[in-house]
Amino acid sequence: MDKLLGRISTMSGVLGVGALTVNTCLYNVDGGERAVMYDMLRGGILDDVRSEGTHFMIPFVQRPIVLDVRTRPREIPSVTGTKDLQMVNIKLRVLWRPIYEKLPQIYRELGADYDERVLPSIGNEVLKSVVAQYNAEELLSKRQEVSHRIRSELVKRAAHFHLDLDDVAITHLTFGKEFMRAIESKQVASQEAERQAFVVKKADQERMAVVTRAEGEAEAASIITKAMEKNGNAIIEVRRIDASKEIAGKLANSRNITYLPGGASGGSGGSSGSGSPGLLLGIDAK
Repeated sequence: MDKLLGRISTMSGVLGVGALTVNTCLYNVDGGERAVMYDMLRGGILDDVRSEGTHFMIPFVQRPIVLDVRTRPREIPSVTGTKDLQMVNIKLRVLWRPIYEKLPQIYRELGADYDERVLPSIGNEVLKSVVAQYNAEELLSKRQEVSHRIRSELVKRAAHFHLDLDDVAITHLTFGKEFMRAIESKQVASQEAERQAFVVKKADQERMAVVTRAEGEAEAASIITKAMEKNGNAIIEVRRIDASKEIAGKLANSRNITYLPGGASGGSGGSSGSGSPGLLLGIDAK
């Protein structure tokens, strides 16, 4: 019985040592990661890149270095000057990732924090060089062109450090207080000039309307004069009749108009004299 227990204990120890050995010889690379291998006997970082999954290593001789290779955002701020010496505060958002095949070289030359070493420096360099080629107003009116040039230059610079840029965009663009006040003053002056132009145009239109109206009245008077010379006062009588009809129609439709006939004064001998005219009274209904 003691021999059996001793054998079981020995086997358990062997299995434990074996499991520990196997565990120290294996390592995992998760999704979105890659690993480079440091080998003490073969001169440091090996050139091959380990992909996702479980891999074998030699304990105490090899050491895996797992690196994140997923696309990550990075914001690069910069304060730089324009072509007309205006200071501009600009921020750039970059979506970047390392080139998988170059991970051993990246780690060998830059270390695990390669993004901190590379992106801020090349980002500021490109921003300053591109922004200095434009005036302050052109940065606003040609923003898409400026963004395209920054992207093109930044992609070229990042390729030297084996970084791939998926997207580059300007997210923030502000100027100094003096320039903003100058822009506001210019906008106010432009609006005032437009208002004055509108006033002048309106005055011209009113003057043309007055002239046209006067020409029409003069032409109408000329036509009436010619008609009177040709037909006498007949046209005036026609106008008087038309006006009387219009007044009579308005009075007939009004409820507050009362007609009082005029009194007739009789002469001696039964002869009738001229009577006073009747009155039209507007009676308030209240």
